[in-house]
Amino acid sequence: MRAASDPTALTPNAVPAGDGFYPALWRCWRRHLWVKVFGISGFMWLFFIGYFHLLRHPAYPVTVMPLTWLDQAIPLQPGWLAAYVSLWVYVGIAPGLFLTLRRLVSYGLWVGAMCLTGLACFYFWPNAVPPHGIDVSGHAGFALLQGVDAAGNACPSLHVASAAWSALWLRRQLTVLGSPRRWHVVNIVWFLAITYSTLATKQHVALDALAGMLLGGLFALAALRWGPRAEGGPQGAR
Repeated sequence: MRAASDPTALTPNAVPAGDGFYPALWRCWRRHLWVKVFGISGFMWLFFIGYFHLLRHPAYPVTVMPLTWLDQAIPLQPGWLAAYVSLWVYVGIAPGLFLTLRRLVSYGLWVGAMCLTGLACFYFWPNAVPPHGIDVSGHAGFALLQGVDAAGNACPSLHVASAAWSALWLRRQLTVLGSPRRWHVVNIVWFLAITYSTLATKQHVALDALAGMLLGGLFALAALRWGPRAEGGPQGAR
């Protein structure tokens, strides 16, 4: 156990006296900024190489995921497309709040393990959502979405898994920084909006979302227990 005087041993609300949440947030965000920008972008690029390869070259027959009563109850709602694509902003917030490269790398290894687990599922069990039979040609953005995020590689939903992972990690980071409660509410609402959007845009079915939530949640809980500590305030900038 680290001594209480260790400046890198952070606990919740470890923001120096007289320093507020927003200055601490800015301090974390600008620390190693370009490493974070290019690192997160590079990680996404590598992930999509593997994702699209498995999508276009399934190793086994593709299973069509069954619909549940929830899928039948939720109609196509084009207005949720913005929430769906907002994931690519959401996933960058938690790692953007790390102060040290060691913890940033450890975070990346854990989330990489989660994504590799999802890709392994797609390799051994290729699957796709059933055709929804809805003409989306009149809805802006849907043609592009279906071109870059096709209906294959559906279960577990890595969209939901990434959102669940990010929600739990961002909760920890906000707690460490002494965030006002409203930002915790924003975090929860954003996660729920992304999850619901996967069903409302018909990119996933309910079973995909449930499996993705379990995948992301389990890996996040494991990483929070055995992975890098959350950081905040200048004490962690060493």
